[in-house]
Amino acid sequence: MRRELSDGVLAYGHWGRPMLAFPSEQGQAADFENNGMLAAVGHLVEAGRVKIYCVPSNDAQSWSNRHLPMEARAKSHEDYERWILDRVVPAIHGDCAGPAEIMLFGCSLGAFHAANLALRRADLFPLALCLSGTYDPSHWYGWGERGESAYFNNPLDYVPNLHGDHLDWLRGRLSLLLVCGQGQWEDTTGALESTKRLAAVLAAKGIRHELDLWGHDVPHDWPSWRAQLAHHLGRFV
Repeated sequence: MRRELSDGVLAYGHWGRPMLAFPSEQGQAADFENNGMLAAVGHLVEAGRVKIYCVPSNDAQSWSNRHLPMEARAKSHEDYERWILDRVVPAIHGDCAGPAEIMLFGCSLGAFHAANLALRRADLFPLALCLSGTYDPSHWYGWGERGESAYFNNPLDYVPNLHGDHLDWLRGRLSLLLVCGQGQWEDTTGALESTKRLAAVLAAKGIRHELDLWGHDVPHDWPSWRAQLAHHLGRFV
């Protein structure tokens, strides 16, 4: 079932809506399969309802590199984003026999990647499924002055300032699903608070989104994300 596209991108499925999946912090493309996420939605893949494309992270060179000031981390992240746009998106379109709207998915730090990229490039990615994310990079052991790159890659900074025609377009184009448990590690990682904050910011701007908080027995961990993805994905494919 697994195929490898260029640049280490792993592809699963033969037909259906394309979904680009980001790994958790400093993760690899195979993490989606190795942690049971593929098996959790395998029936949708086999039925030709979704094609899943998994990419490796660049976090060790960007957000997770504590030796760099925040602005340098953000610039390194933008290099990763350019790789997604210039190499991965065309590869997905080629594998789908033509341009297609791509759904984004991520858990933990991958959820940030999904939400941020959808907000920045809703023309390509009109839907993002975000599980247990933290959406404010300035809280990730950041230091140094923050410039334009850090600002425009922090949804909790730039979304409150969206306005005019672009905001109107986003309201009609974009949809985000924000899911988070309320159990172990969702508080210490900041995911629960950050998810609520992003939902509030989106609500204030009238951007379509759904906030789904799971119980106090649902931790920040792969078994939770398997269940959450299996619960939600069928609605979108």
